[in-house]
Amino acid sequence: MKEKSHLNHILLLTVATLFISTSGALGKFIDLPTPVIICWRSFLAALFLLVYCLYKKIDLKIKTPKDRRTFFIGAVLMGAHWVTYFHALKLTNVAIGMLSMFTFPVMIALLEPLFSKTKFDPIHMLLGGMVLLGIYILAPDFNLESDQLKGILFGLCSALCYALRILILKGEVKKYHGTMLMFYQVAIVSVLLMPFVFTLGTANITTQYPYVIVLALLTTAIGHTMFINSLKYFKASTASIIGSAQPVFGIIIAYFFLNEIPTLHTFVGGSLIIGTVIIESIRSKRI
Repeated sequence: MKEKSHLNHILLLTVATLFISTSGALGKFIDLPTPVIICWRSFLAALFLLVYCLYKKIDLKIKTPKDRRTFFIGAVLMGAHWVTYFHALKLTNVAIGMLSMFTFPVMIALLEPLFSKTKFDPIHMLLGGMVLLGIYILAPDFNLESDQLKGILFGLCSALCYALRILILKGEVKKYHGTMLMFYQVAIVSVLLMPFVFTLGTANITTQYPYVIVLALLTTAIGHTMFINSLKYFKASTASIIGSAQPVFGIIIAYFFLNEIPTLHTFVGGSLIIGTVIIESIRSKRI
């Protein structure tokens, strides 16, 4: 019975990873300016999450002014992460955009000593070098006029914002419900990006709204909530290993829905990047 329950949790975590992986193809496909996509995504996700919190009677009270500041900084970083990630997808393909963004676990490992009492581990320099080699293989032509290189740079910027958000919110996850945290962040992001809806226009929303709703509901509200809830049953390292399948799922989804075929460079560079994530996840489990 216990083994069956464990398998169910593994399955739910894998499904959550699959749902989150749809962000790549949807971000590339939706024909709206990037800040407008993120604003609508955040606004609709906030509505879905608010309904869920009220239904489950999840406490929405923020305890201290310091926590409010942390929530706000986390939301700004998440908004920046989403905007730069989706802009990377517009500049290049889903495979390169997702693989560039998925350097964030190694960035966390390198930056964590600056945020906590964790000692710097020299092995992280080696893992960082593997990631840099993977990035180099993804874009062997370092021409700043190249959209592919720009896409990689925006993907790396997205990864940095995401890594900083995780490190800043690390203490808050223990104090607050994960769904409540996500609700406040998407609500803040939607307010911050609202001016772009009026300045950049949202005329195409009439034809794009089904995909925006899928992005808000399936990818953001359901996918992220399932992933956060799964952390109750697994170590973060286990969740990270399964989560490293995101770029793989994303590339497969893009192949079927956008007809994007990865190059050999993408496979080799991507394998190095995902390999570092798996190595670090296994190491962190042993420590």
